[in-house]
Amino acid sequence: MRSLAALLTAGGAALLPAPAAAAPTPSPGATPVNRAGTSFLSATPITAGQPVRVDASIGDHLYWSFPATAGQVQEISATVTFPKGRSGASTWTVDVFDGLRRRQACTAGAQTPTVDAAATSVALGCTLREVRQWAEPWSADPLPGSYVVRLSVIDLPEPDLGAPIDVDLLVGTIADRGASADDGELAAPLVPNTEAGTVLNAVPPVDPDADDESDPLGGWLPDLGSRWVWTGIGGVLAAVAGVVGFAVTRRPRRR
Repeated sequence: MRSLAALLTAGGAALLPAPAAAAPTPSPGATPVNRAGTSFLSATPITAGQPVRVDASIGDHLYWSFPATAGQVQEISATVTFPKGRSGASTWTVDVFDGLRRRQACTAGAQTPTVDAAATSVALGCTLREVRQWAEPWSADPLPGSYVVRLSVIDLPEPDLGAPIDVDLLVGTIADRGASADDGELAAPLVPNTEAGTVLNAVPPVDPDADDESDPLGGWLPDLGSRWVWTGIGGVLAAVAGVVGFAVTRRPRRR
């Protein structure tokens, strides 16, 4: 089976994907953060490039907040290190919310990975959509403002609840990827431009004798589809039915 890229190229167009972004790296001289909030209101503020390392327990919901401006693309990477001797597999998730607490979709990254009991760590990631200058009120497009990251476990064996873990988190920023960075760049149109036909600037003249030639009766009789024709036919049928009915129901004369 031919790939989608081959089909698009054969049709005269090629869809060029956006370049893959590298993993975020800490900013030189950034002050590490060693705490996390437990709710939206107590989320610990961080900035892009500021490393986070906290000690927590399995089952905790950890919250951080960071600012975002228009034209930026935020990348969140997190690593959770487990203790030895876990009893079963677990599923972890990293969620991002905007200032209205609307959950934002991730375009890349392992947002909800599952690891078995033998794993010593799990890596999570989320790349957000580009922050817009403005958006329609009904849309959920990311807008400039504060965003909240929540790291939590959503499925695990009950004996593992409360075990100590180490969490490393980092928020990276891509300054500007261009107008079509989210969906790649279209090198050529998928449908070639077609040439329009001839446009008539004037209405062609109408021959007044053409209608007379098409009507052999010269227009004296009404059109068979006219309501007056069907009204007359209905009147004649009603009269015939009345005469027949009178003849049938009339009593014979006695001599």
